[in-house]
Amino acid sequence: MSTKGCGSIPRRLRACLCVLCGLPAVGKSTLAQALSNTAAQRGWKTTEVCYDELISQHAFRPRATEDDQRHQTNAPCEFEDCDSKRTALMHTEWRSHRQVVLQYIEELLKKPEASVNLQTSHQINRASWEKCDGGLLELDGVDDSAPLLIVLDDNFYYSSMRYEVYQLARKHYLGFCQVYLQCAVESCMSRNHNRPDPVPTQVMLEMIKRLEPPNPKKNSWETNSISLTTTQNVSNEDVMKVMELISCAMSNPLSPVEDNTEQKEADRLKCSSSVVHQADQACRRLISEAMKTARENQGPPECVRTLAAQLNESKTRFLLNLRRQLLQDLSLTPEEDIDMENVVKRAVNVFDQEKRDILFRFKNKYS
Repeated sequence: MSTKGCGSIPRRLRACLCVLCGLPAVGKSTLAQALSNTAAQRGWKTTEVCYDELISQHAFRPRATEDDQRHQTNAPCEFEDCDSKRTALMHTEWRSHRQVVLQYIEELLKKPEASVNLQTSHQINRASWEKCDGGLLELDGVDDSAPLLIVLDDNFYYSSMRYEVYQLARKHYLGFCQVYLQCAVESCMSRNHNRPDPVPTQVMLEMIKRLEPPNPKKNSWETNSISLTTTQNVSNEDVMKVMELISCAMSNPLSPVEDNTEQKEADRLKCSSSVVHQADQACRRLISEAMKTARENQGPPECVRTLAAQLNESKTRFLLNLRRQLLQDLSLTPEEDIDMENVVKRAVNVFDQEKRDILFRFKNKYS
């Protein structure tokens, strides 16, 4: 397979990006340190990338721009103090900072024996990053061809955050794996409370609601994942399980996906057609039920025919708009499957509301 467009990272480099995800105080940093120590004992190059240390608090300050105000109602909450600050935190530069971290990791992968030039250091804590790549530079006597382990320590509560790391690994023929740490909520809250700088309780509760654990059944790219229960802290057995996962990932690096635009388009059309077909069947049932109710109420025949015409016209218009929207918005990739049942259900709910509105006007007019 061609390596065109994959940067200057050598194919011979055995490396793995290991993502640790879970709630604050669940034991991610403890595991990251244990993994680094164990990898170093094996003669590997290793470093920990702690997002909390790299991304400073100003990343969560609001951005007062015209674009923010236009999109205020659509922006997601990245929660810092939620409730009172929810609106302000919708407009942070949080995402751009995460992108910069990934850019630095990519530069580090290209030249693990050299320090990365922090050209955008205003977005990343310089001292913390120097600790990341400086740890590699201090490994005197380690073979340049030694395996490289990069442990990413963050909450990674959305699967989309982890998918960005997966894309980086795939782009450069690297190993990729995920470790989801979980423990009893009470234990997590207690540990967090005893920290020098605890995460606000409301923020923890929001994270619990929003957390998306790895789901290999839904996302095939998350297959190389394991879950650890850390209520009793991280054990040596846990560390060995993760090291085995990392070794397997290194031995089976990912490959860039070939251009399959035509297949994607075919899949997109097939998926949209299936959704529209299922929605059509459901809408027909709703119309049938509505007509049965109208006849049982002994509505005048002409009125009943008018109602049927209005409902069918509404259905036709609804299905045309649904197909147009699906073809425009639907993003179907081999890595992320579409929840067809949920898409159909949401679509049919929209038509059901239209049907109710038509029936309401019908009753008011002919009662």
